[in-house]
Amino acid sequence: MENDNSIIVDARGKACPTPVIMTKKAVESAPGKTVTVIVDNEVAKENVSKFAASISYDVAVESREGLYYLTLTPPGGVAQPVTMENQPDVMKCESTLESQTYVVVVTTDAFGQGDSTLGKLLMKNYIYALKELDNKPSSIIFLNRGVFLTTEGSEVINDLEELEKIGVEVISCGTCLDYYNLKEKLQVGSVGNMYTIAEKMSKNRAVVL
Repeated sequence: MENDNSIIVDARGKACPTPVIMTKKAVESAPGKTVTVIVDNEVAKENVSKFAASISYDVAVESREGLYYLTLTPPGGVAQPVTMENQPDVMKCESTLESQTYVVVVTTDAFGQGDSTLGKLLMKNYIYALKELDNKPSSIIFLNRGVFLTTEGSEVINDLEELEKIGVEVISCGTCLDYYNLKEKLQVGSVGNMYTIAEKMSKNRAVVL
């Protein structure tokens, strides 16, 4: 929703990281305008507030009837472009790191240790977040139980297909597919061997899950 001076982002019912991604897109689409974000949980409120601070926007939070209304205003009321020259040193370091080519290696179908249901939800959100990053990985490599994410029944197939369409290589370990009897159920990407996987990991920064 938008008027002449502001944009309203309704992120109620949206799980992390969707509220932040929606906010980021709204800010980028309308520099200089105030953005009001509506969320319905504490985590989303904190994450959107942190995002606003990271781009030097002022943020005012109002709580009404179980909802949070976050009003993001550009510094001085006018959006300032973020450049390497006006970023603090810590941001320069992060920007340099984020600009590097990297691969993501997924060794499981659930993110982290603990409850498997939560882990699978976190993995689904992570794959979605990768799709929305400015600096996407050059390849996503799936090993061991990670291959369950590229095969029939996976909830992230659509996101992986979108990543593949924009140039991200999706590779599933052939040995792993065979071990779990999933080779005939592969839905996205290609089958890779360990030499190819090792080569890609040796030539790029690797993020291993």
